Amino acid sequence: MPSFMNMMHLSGQAMGYLMAVFAFAQLLMSPLAGRWIDTYGRKKMIIIGLLLFSVSEVIFGLATHVSILYFSRILGGISGAFIMPAVTAYVADITSVEERPKAMGYISAAISFGFIIGPGIGGFIAELGIRAPFYFAGGFALFTCISSLFILKEPQTKQQLLEMAQLKKDTNFLSDIKRSFQPLYLIAFIIVFVLAFGLSEYETVFSLYSDHKFGFTPRDIATIITLSSIFGVVVQVFMFGKMVQKLGEKKLIQICLITGVVLAVASTMISSYVAILLVTCFIFLAFDLLRPALTTYLSKSAEKEQGFIAGMNSTYTSLGNIAGPALAGILFDVNINYPYLFAAVIMFIGLVITMMWKAKQADYSLGK
Repeated sequence: MPSFMNMMHLSGQAMGYLMAVFAFAQLLMSPLAGRWIDTYGRKKMIIIGLLLFSVSEVIFGLATHVSILYFSRILGGISGAFIMPAVTAYVADITSVEERPKAMGYISAAISFGFIIGPGIGGFIAELGIRAPFYFAGGFALFTCISSLFILKEPQTKQQLLEMAQLKKDTNFLSDIKRSFQPLYLIAFIIVFVLAFGLSEYETVFSLYSDHKFGFTPRDIATIITLSSIFGVVVQVFMFGKMVQKLGEKKLIQICLITGVVLAVASTMISSYVAILLVTCFIFLAFDLLRPALTTYLSKSAEKEQGFIAGMNSTYTSLGNIAGPALAGILFDVNINYPYLFAAVIMFIGLVITMMWKAKQADYSLGK
């Protein structure tokens, strides 16, 4: 991103908007995608999403004007609205309630593993040309799309899809949003927003911050992200299920938010490569554990409406991903430390909100 920023003479604000437009497109498409996942099936949405993602990556690599970059990111946002909610619903369909925390931990580990493979390989491929990583990503997504076409099996029967489609006839986007305000879901969805906002703010400026403040090369940045992601994957695969059993979703979420607040502030006070690596490892781990903890809680609450929950999860994630990068880019232009400090404030507010979680859940269980 710093290379594209310099090559096209873009501001930090423009880079923030590039991140935000992805999330804005995802936001607009997520409610529809959530309904289509329950109506047409998980497999179809995954395949369509992967195909769109492949096209968006190739377009980004070919772009010579910022408007084309925005168009690519819009396509990418639409693909994201299809893929992740469908994957989450798919896994929820094929696991029991007892198995689900472990399975959601594996999904999060897979995402983290993508952060290992992506920056790790991308940092080296970029030496062939700054556009090369995008062509590689597009080709790999197309390969995954074709593989999914033959390997994946739709977990829902035609009869189940027809029944869910019948249920969806009496609902719409506004009614889905209204339902998301129910005490059973609301606090969790607010934390989904906080997670997306804090993580996207941190990620948006991380490479720019490292480049502008310390002069790190793309390989330096890729190394930090890769090692941080490996650390996160190991903890998620071997420890997440046990952590949920011992602490419960709520306490684990609170610990992750506290960690995020402290380390976001610490990020503005350190300068050595080793210190930055350590802080990045643990703040990424906090985000990586927070995501499946929230997803597990929401999936357990969803029962037969996995598409609705997954779609709303994506909607609130998109809201955070719009606000986070857009504001991060503006704050970055004002002061290089402000995006991290503001992310800490938002996560602290999220932590305070979780203190009300128990009372609201109790009210809901009493039918109030």
